[in-house]
Amino acid sequence: MQRAINRGQLTFMNHIFGPVNSRRLGRSLGIDLLSEKICNLNCIYCEVAATTRLTCERSEYVPTADIIAEIDRYFSDADRLTEIDVVTVTASGEPTLHSGFGEILAHLKAKTGKPVAVLTNGTTLTDKQVRQELALADVVIPSLDSAREESFRKLDRPASCIDLSKVIDGLVEFSHEYKGKLWLEILFAQGINDSAADVEALQDVLDRLRVDRIQLNTVARPPLLAYAQPVLEYRLQEIATLLRKRNPDCPVDLLAQGAPTNDTGASGGKGQEQTEVLDEIIQMLKRRPCTAADINKIFHCGDPEKVEQYLAPLVRSGRIHTRSHEDRLYYVFHEE
Repeated sequence: MQRAINRGQLTFMNHIFGPVNSRRLGRSLGIDLLSEKICNLNCIYCEVAATTRLTCERSEYVPTADIIAEIDRYFSDADRLTEIDVVTVTASGEPTLHSGFGEILAHLKAKTGKPVAVLTNGTTLTDKQVRQELALADVVIPSLDSAREESFRKLDRPASCIDLSKVIDGLVEFSHEYKGKLWLEILFAQGINDSAADVEALQDVLDRLRVDRIQLNTVARPPLLAYAQPVLEYRLQEIATLLRKRNPDCPVDLLAQGAPTNDTGASGGKGQEQTEVLDEIIQMLKRRPCTAADINKIFHCGDPEKVEQYLAPLVRSGRIHTRSHEDRLYYVFHEE
């Protein structure tokens, strides 16, 4: 039996989570189309987990009817529409690999009347059907971390079925077909895709694209592999400055801070109420690692120190682990 966990306005269901405050999108309700890490990439910086099924095949990995039923169940309370600014379609892996993606997107548009955003790695834009389905979205945020084959394979570790040149062509084609807002995200990792040649190759692609925003990111949370390190802050700023000069009509945003120059890399309530809070925190950690400060912002436990007190028994039991990254301590869910 499906169970929803609620606290105030925050909900976790099998495929629905939030709403959470998004810097980019406002009050965002997440829709996760997959139940495991199904993707055509196995990025070394991924904060979710290693890809369990590395594939380019589109399939109904989760019954479309189940996801639609959960959406209907959530919005059976019409007041929930007032709590969100946008519905964000994402996944533990790549959402457009779900063959019911277009049907689910159309249902969300009709059911909510809210703007719908999609987070995608952009690799499936080679498929005309995917491009047609994505056209329903109000905001599409694809990623392109590298336009050079060597860097792309080191950083994103694609399935053998991925051809980078075709991925770029698909992204370019979609950018000129699409009528909504298109924000391109680029994540840089130190020593892998941050060279002058890498930035120049990306700029060559940008010259071919129609995008509304360029969003630069780096490794800000504990990555899948420890050698995925954030670029230095001065380098991230250099890249941003260069892209702003080369793309004067397109805003360039920084989604994360780079590492300090001298950085050496990674190395409430009581009783039932507290139990419910802990359950919700665990649901959040299953999706991504968080610091005590991150958790406190969402759950309003009082302060980060109180969060640490809440989580201490779970750390001792091994249910969650702690992990240090960039001088910050993250809590990470431990898969059995």
